[in-house]
Amino acid sequence: MHKTPTTLGSLNWDDLKFFLEVARTKKASSAAKRLGVDYTTVSRRIAALEKALGTLLFEKSRTAGFIQTPEGQRLLEYAEAMESTLHQACEQVSGSSLALSGHVRIGSTEGFGSFFITPQLAHFQDAYPAISIDILPLPHFISLSKREADIVIALERPERGAYVCCKLCDYRLQLYASRDYLANHAPIACKADLAGHRLVTYVDDLAFSPELLYLENVLPGASISLRSTSVIAQYTATLQGRALAILPCFVAAQAPEQLVPVLAEEVVVTRQFWMYCREDLRKLKRVTLLWDYLRAAADRNGEFLMGGTRVMRVGE
Repeated sequence: MHKTPTTLGSLNWDDLKFFLEVARTKKASSAAKRLGVDYTTVSRRIAALEKALGTLLFEKSRTAGFIQTPEGQRLLEYAEAMESTLHQACEQVSGSSLALSGHVRIGSTEGFGSFFITPQLAHFQDAYPAISIDILPLPHFISLSKREADIVIALERPERGAYVCCKLCDYRLQLYASRDYLANHAPIACKADLAGHRLVTYVDDLAFSPELLYLENVLPGASISLRSTSVIAQYTATLQGRALAILPCFVAAQAPEQLVPVLAEEVVVTRQFWMYCREDLRKLKRVTLLWDYLRAAADRNGEFLMGGTRVMRVGE
């Protein structure tokens, strides 16, 4: 594309919003959905921005979608900085009531997001009704660089990136069975007795974190009857009374009358949750409020997350 001198007057600043969404989703159709417009509008706005800048920002691929050129990658850094600065400016110049509004998206592991974070959010929204929240409890990695979420809760600390990160909590996993299962199968008094029992676990090659592959270390040679990428599916299968599973204590606590720990002193796994977000977003008031609330909620529920109680505390 032939480059011509670019002036501020030739740029439509609103086109940068379209550029950001295409860069993050890699699809004009996905960007259109997030922006509430049609596909042709997105394509037209990207073409207008490329013309104003005199350079190609994306290469189009049938399989990979919109791939940023080197120029597009450089523009992304500036556009994201501008976006963050604008968010902060709006909070600084707006009234306090407006500063305590807006939208936050949280990405979390599936079980923790469904069974801990979601119940805790009800109390937060009572206190801050003008802050809307998306909760993404997904059994896969969630990308901050693509702005899939503003805050991420994960099993591992990020190795690199301009992130603010803290350890949110420890949590414990134990071996569980339903009361019906234990009543209809051979008794289990030690690990050796498990040779005659079947277990439910993760699909090894599809586990999104090595932190989930604890079964072989804890119970080597275990007989596996069902594998799933979803901890909720594993929990549901265990409730059916056909197999055992190593589950987070906070997940098993959802069915305290049906699921009981097996070999509680021998089969114990401890893992951590880490919470992180982009440095620029951490400065936003709504993100700070939610960040601090989630830390307080995890601190309040340390005993629950470690299996010491099956009663979760919500609110102050």
